[in-house]
Amino acid sequence: MSNEAVDKPVKVAVHDKSQIPLRKALIGFFSAWLVFAAVLYLMPLPPGMSPAAKKVLAVLLWAVIIWVTEAMPVGAAGLLIPALLVISGAQPKLPQALSGFSQGVTILALVAFLFAAFMQLSGLDRRIALIMVQKFKATTVGRMVWALFATNFVLAFMIPGSVARQGTMLPVVNGLVRLFGDTPEERAAKKTLVIHALTYACLICGIVIQTAHMPNLIMTGLFSKELNIQISFVKWFLLQFPILMMFVFTYIWTGWYFKAQGLKVPGGLEMVSRQQAAMGKASREELIILTLFVLVALAWATESIHKISTPVVGLLFIALFFIPGLLPYKWAPIQEKTIWGTWLMLAGAMSLSGAVSSSGLATYLANLARPIAAGHHWVVILIIMIIATHIIRLGMLSNVAAISMLAPVMLAMAPMFNLNPIPFTLIVCNTDTFAYLLPTQTTAGVIAYSTGTFTFADYAKVGIGAMIIAAFWDIVFMSHWYAFMGYPIWQPLTP
Repeated sequence: MSNEAVDKPVKVAVHDKSQIPLRKALIGFFSAWLVFAAVLYLMPLPPGMSPAAKKVLAVLLWAVIIWVTEAMPVGAAGLLIPALLVISGAQPKLPQALSGFSQGVTILALVAFLFAAFMQLSGLDRRIALIMVQKFKATTVGRMVWALFATNFVLAFMIPGSVARQGTMLPVVNGLVRLFGDTPEERAAKKTLVIHALTYACLICGIVIQTAHMPNLIMTGLFSKELNIQISFVKWFLLQFPILMMFVFTYIWTGWYFKAQGLKVPGGLEMVSRQQAAMGKASREELIILTLFVLVALAWATESIHKISTPVVGLLFIALFFIPGLLPYKWAPIQEKTIWGTWLMLAGAMSLSGAVSSSGLATYLANLARPIAAGHHWVVILIIMIIATHIIRLGMLSNVAAISMLAPVMLAMAPMFNLNPIPFTLIVCNTDTFAYLLPTQTTAGVIAYSTGTFTFADYAKVGIGAMIIAAFWDIVFMSHWYAFMGYPIWQPLTP
């Protein structure tokens, strides 16, 4: 076979217009299977690692290689993960291996994708995007980023759960993305908008508001139960609000990396006004979808009152969209605009995440870091633990699953290092939330990836810098802020 034939591009991402060379895809594909077989059959069982954990490690490394090299469509990889968990013996039966497909987060993401499809079909997402650009005078990409950050912060007070907020933001961001063309600069603008709005802003705002991010409640519950220390909504906000300032540095970094924040909206406000005029008044379909969308957002915000879980609320509202005669859309165009491949990747990653936790692999990796960190200055200890938790997060998509496992471990480790468990747990778990290396490390990353505006490589390259910023901010600034608030990490907690 000639080199020309080998280097012929092949499309491997079902939602993305980008292509990768066939040679790279083949190398990634066969490397993943070789690593899977080597770990499963050739690697000796390390001391302290359970046989189940070793099997999960084989599947985890296979998935990471496939995702990073994009050697297969992401949806196909998501479907294969449960099969590999069963074949390897990591999970005894297929229903257990398919657990990620029935998780509340997975269902909620599908609801968000369906909502986005309805809004796109009606043109409502584009109308809202044009209104946002006009009201915020967001004539450049940088101004759009800050407008979306402000929107995320307001929604964090009203809608519990990052996935529900992203479901609200996704159609709006999609509408803004479609304002831009396909030049290299405009593609960079799309990446900037999506990664900022659906990942960085969503997670940063979520950490600050106690009810906006489930790991926040896990940690405050743990502090109450194990240390008898109560942290109220207001106290949590006072402890965490300086994290908002971290977004400034993330914004500067991504601006330097993508070099798109100064790019103007094509045509400027005049173009926006012309497009709004061309769209005319909102159609009956747009008004119905907007009404249902507002109602579901209110239902998500009042979960503590009606006690119906967020995923169930979403599914019930999907039924309303299909009331006969209410909307003119048939199933075919809806399913065409629903991002099924990304949803399958999310479900497979959730299944893998559960196996990483239940097999003991996550705890094993965390325990490896303890003897390495012991005896060092508290700054060095934090750096070691942060690196260790980010390695663990390569196989754990859910923030909830990760913090459920990590927070008790960090709380128990702090006294071993003669450190205060509250700031120690907060710093390690905060930086764990900012796992920006792969989209599959957070549900926020997966939903952002569903837009098809960036590749895994794009996300990883800019994400490494964002992760370093987050770790630096937490260690250097937040540790001293916690000390100012009465929790110095360098002083053990007095019983």
